[in-house]
Amino acid sequence: MTISIEPRSRWVGVGTSTEGDSTRAGADAAKAALRGDDPKLLVVFASDSHDLKALLAGVNETSGGVPLIGCSTAGEIWTDGPEDASVVITALGGEGFTVSTTYAQGVSDDQRGTGAAVAAAVADLDDRPHQVLLLLTDGLAGSQEEVVRGAYGVLGASVPLVGGCAGDDLKMRQTFQFHNDQVLSNAAVGAALGSDAPFGIGVQHGWRKVGEPMIVTNSANSRVYTLDDEPALDVYLRRLNAPPEAHQDPAVFTRFALTHPLGLRRRIGEEMRFVQDADFTDRSLGCIAEVPRGGLTWIMEGDEESVLRATESSCMDALASLNGLPPLGLIAFDCVARRGVLGNDGIRSEIQRVARQAGGAPVAGFYTYGEIARTRGTGGFHNQTLVVLAMG
Repeated sequence: MTISIEPRSRWVGVGTSTEGDSTRAGADAAKAALRGDDPKLLVVFASDSHDLKALLAGVNETSGGVPLIGCSTAGEIWTDGPEDASVVITALGGEGFTVSTTYAQGVSDDQRGTGAAVAAAVADLDDRPHQVLLLLTDGLAGSQEEVVRGAYGVLGASVPLVGGCAGDDLKMRQTFQFHNDQVLSNAAVGAALGSDAPFGIGVQHGWRKVGEPMIVTNSANSRVYTLDDEPALDVYLRRLNAPPEAHQDPAVFTRFALTHPLGLRRRIGEEMRFVQDADFTDRSLGCIAEVPRGGLTWIMEGDEESVLRATESSCMDALASLNGLPPLGLIAFDCVARRGVLGNDGIRSEIQRVARQAGGAPVAGFYTYGEIARTRGTGGFHNQTLVVLAMG
């Protein structure tokens, strides 16, 4: 089905800055993004190498206080390619959009309650035929799937969820979330969006199984203690023939594990689990989200070809849901582990492919510690994937 909405009462703009002065970087990126009248929302993705309070001050002074959400990253994405130590801002505006924003703190103590609190923003939307909840959360808070379940408990199946988990450039210490002029941590922020035209969401991973499956014989939440009744770390390192440094250096282990996620079997396909750390004392593995005890898991691998195929598939799936409308813009939530597989040349190629799929519409996004895409069922938290939001 092809639909036409004329005149187009909505617009999307993207601005970026690599300026070292944080206040100026925020102001410059906001000015470039604010390309139309009646701005409704700014979505800010920024490296935590910036003074984030100063950066938001620059954004808000330029915008005049347009509602704002955002987060820190493990790298930034915009139409012309990937960046580091930068800020990328998406602006949405026009009478065809309606927006409600909110935040909730203490996500690590109550993931499900936090997701429910943020999802409540949908109740404040003006009536529009199409809705989506854009959700950004602390990537180090654990049990992120519970955040999604909490949001689903409020919204049900009618409102899709999309977003990602904040990063800190792989330091794995603290991530930050933004709401208006506030820099938060251990929080989730959300923007409920209503539109006169459809939204589209695509999600693909591009990983494949390596070797035989393993049984998760002991786990608790996002920590895996044993696989096939052996210490999980020992099994993982042995199966991958990991370099000696990964057996003893936490930073080396994290970099190595970026490109070797665990895969879980689900009714609707496979889900990835980013292995974020190892405990060299109890020999356990720490993952971004739950790895259920008693389930089967595989070590996964990918290469440039498989990951880039998934990039194009995710974009095409998102665009297909626009029912023939050309996109106003795309927002990409790309797992930092995919960046590890592709390398510097590969991530430039990936963003070029996303930009081609956008057909001239602006592109923004960031490298995440986990991705959110719930379009059916109660689940919707992902690792090691590319999630794309297309706005018609």
